[in-house]
Amino acid sequence: MAIYIPEDKISEIKNTADIVDIVSELVILKKTGKNYVGLCPFHAEKTPSFTVSPEKQIFHCFGCGTGGNVFRFLMQQEGLSFPEAVRVLARRYGIEIPTQKMSPEQRRRISEKESLLAINQMAMDYFRRALLHSAAGKIAMQYLNGRGISKESLDNFNLGYAPGGWDNLTNFFLKKKITPALAEKAGLIVSRKSKDGFYDRFRNRIIFPIYNVNMQLVGFGGRVMDDELPKYLNSPETPLYNKSRSLYGIQRAKQPCRQHDTVYIVEGYFDLLALHQHGIENTVATLGTSLTPGHVRLLKGYATKMVMVYDSDEAGIKAVLRSIGTFKREEVDARIIVLPQGYDPDSFIMKFGHESFMKIASKSKGIMPFLIDSAVNKHGLTNEGKIRIVQDLKEPLSTVSDKVERSLYIKELAERVGVDEAAVQEEVRATPAGKKDALGGFHKQTEFKKWDRLEQQIIKMMLQYPQILPEISKQNILDLFSDDSLRSIGKMVLAYKDDSQSRISDIMSLIDDDDKRNLISHISIVEDSWDQKNCRNILARFVLSRRRNEKTLLDKIKAADKANDVELVQKLLEEMQKRAELSDKQKMALQK
Repeated sequence: MAIYIPEDKISEIKNTADIVDIVSELVILKKTGKNYVGLCPFHAEKTPSFTVSPEKQIFHCFGCGTGGNVFRFLMQQEGLSFPEAVRVLARRYGIEIPTQKMSPEQRRRISEKESLLAINQMAMDYFRRALLHSAAGKIAMQYLNGRGISKESLDNFNLGYAPGGWDNLTNFFLKKKITPALAEKAGLIVSRKSKDGFYDRFRNRIIFPIYNVNMQLVGFGGRVMDDELPKYLNSPETPLYNKSRSLYGIQRAKQPCRQHDTVYIVEGYFDLLALHQHGIENTVATLGTSLTPGHVRLLKGYATKMVMVYDSDEAGIKAVLRSIGTFKREEVDARIIVLPQGYDPDSFIMKFGHESFMKIASKSKGIMPFLIDSAVNKHGLTNEGKIRIVQDLKEPLSTVSDKVERSLYIKELAERVGVDEAAVQEEVRATPAGKKDALGGFHKQTEFKKWDRLEQQIIKMMLQYPQILPEISKQNILDLFSDDSLRSIGKMVLAYKDDSQSRISDIMSLIDDDDKRNLISHISIVEDSWDQKNCRNILARFVLSRRRNEKTLLDKIKAADKANDVELVQKLLEEMQKRAELSDKQKMALQK
């Protein structure tokens, strides 16, 4: 059963929330005239086409066609349901959603995600107490001290410890009257294969709580303190935790990333903690997965420069190779920090400090120069090595979409290995560029052309110039519409009596259909100049075009009759009758 949120509270929240404030937390916006523009978080682009109107409290992307109000933005960006988006904004602006209007059953049925957030918080408190106050926790604390983790980092990132044993957390939840099914859904306990009980997912591990950008605790990572495998264990996919969209440390890194317009991307928890401890707080870590389009789009909201700081061993190079396609698809010019052999980010900065790290960072390389260097170091410059170098690099080079950029890299590679440039060019040309994955592809823009252009203009007029609505109603203009979808939008606009700028945002809240909502944002985001005269001219032109259609229809009837097509004649006569009835309604309206 859905939780009831009073309409007046939804309106209060929407009227209190500022869409520019909310969007700017996730997208870098620049003011352009009345509106703000930025790179769309929903598809890959280099030129900003994502527009936010503070006046109308709506957004629209002219690249992928997505649009809506502040609730819709959070739903799209964070994967929230409408009630969840309302509650996120209510908490943000200190607006209390009353429970007295809920039935007893509704009061018992808080949303699943909120229940899981509460369970995660209980688990974190449990892990924290185990680290700070249990006997077993002392060993974990010694391990952390040995890794150079400061008390400040322990507190800032809420590190904890999961004791050894199979059912410590399971029993803790039972005492708290948390059902095993809910704790399992949170990913904290696991059902036994025999189906006769549950056991703890995390055992004898350092615990790293994972937060989203809204400071919500969505999952956990656990690391062993010895050589046991797996070394790292993360929460499974849950309604809260999606590893392809989650980044460790994002909640603390987002503001420093904005401040420096740069984000450093590392692989491990300890890599991140070490960099943060040394003042490089614009750092995030992937969570046991390759960098995904979701990660990059999230980071594009905080920084335009992305720097990968991976180990310089073979595994690190493979991680860079896996990421190159993502960076290219998302149109990000990423760079790579090459650490001295044998060092990872954690060990390097712990030994050499902030200044040495920043010195190496200043010499970071673009992806292709890094890959060229790595291939040369790996294979050497023997004839066999040169062949392997070109074979290794032909696929990455094929993913470079800009022809000039690709040509320059091919020339650099040919000169570096002493191979004819044309031969390298031919190898690259023969290699098909990697296929776009489901997340990396461009979102197809809504085909607004499928709707009648003049009817779209009338809807735009109704939304932007409500003074014309009485005339629209008087002439029964909507009855002459050929498109049912546009007619339904028009009727919704006529029925909505408020003529404030925020009415567009309100109307969007009433529409479930994505195409209709995107059309409204598309035709509303940029303001046109309207007055009674040009509005009446458009309406007159519309009515005239419908009369021309009637003449065309009459000609079709005559042609069908001459061809003895009885079925077509009957169909066209029915259409003529329908239009005549609409015309009579118009005449009656004008006589009133």
